[in-house]
Amino acid sequence: MTTIAVLADPPRPDTVLPDVVATSPLSGEEAASLYTALLKDTVLAVERSGGELLVNYRSAEAFGPDVDPEARLRSVLAGVVDPETVRFEVQVGETFAGRVGNTATHLLETEGVGSVGIARPEAALLARTDIDSAAMKLRSSPVVLGPAPGGRVTYAAFAEPIDYADSYAPPALGTLTDRALEAGVDVEFLGTKPYLGTAEDLAEIVFEVRTRRRADALVPPHLAAWVAECDLTVTAEDGGVSLDR
Repeated sequence: MTTIAVLADPPRPDTVLPDVVATSPLSGEEAASLYTALLKDTVLAVERSGGELLVNYRSAEAFGPDVDPEARLRSVLAGVVDPETVRFEVQVGETFAGRVGNTATHLLETEGVGSVGIARPEAALLARTDIDSAAMKLRSSPVVLGPAPGGRVTYAAFAEPIDYADSYAPPALGTLTDRALEAGVDVEFLGTKPYLGTAEDLAEIVFEVRTRRRADALVPPHLAAWVAECDLTVTAEDGGVSLDR
């Protein structure tokens, strides 16, 4: 069984999706609401997969003395999973790559789990099938990566540790692949999926969710509800799409 660590922050207007707020019409409060939907869908996908859920969060020092990140995350997820049955643990490390490395290495080498998956709420359309597909690929390849546009990574799974120092340096897909090859292990890939980091990403995600819903295709339920309620307009522009309201 793969242990899937969801690296999450408490959804707060001053904490989550800062680049989206800076480059899109979204306010900090709207970004926190969106991040809440993404977090719920990510945890739901893990729960529905064959993996074991671990919610991994930064310590209170990262947010200020008035924030209890574990309590906030438990409250947000109470309607999705039974928070009393879910494992919550503090992340250790100064950088995202460091926190990934500490989590993966601890689980693989200290706890002896068979494999570790790293998920992020920003991987907006990550599904149970992606997580289960990665678990199958791990049987033959010790590292499995989920690509996103721009060389980013939606999901990473490891059956063996690699050198994680600065392993998410852009383009993360190439950096993680190189680290795996340097460690002498094979790499497999999932299908490309969106990653929410900018206004352009949000426009693509809103457009895709609305398109899928018109076709009665599967979409993450909480993200779909957020998109249905938002007043964002997606406009074609220079071969891509942009947001307005």
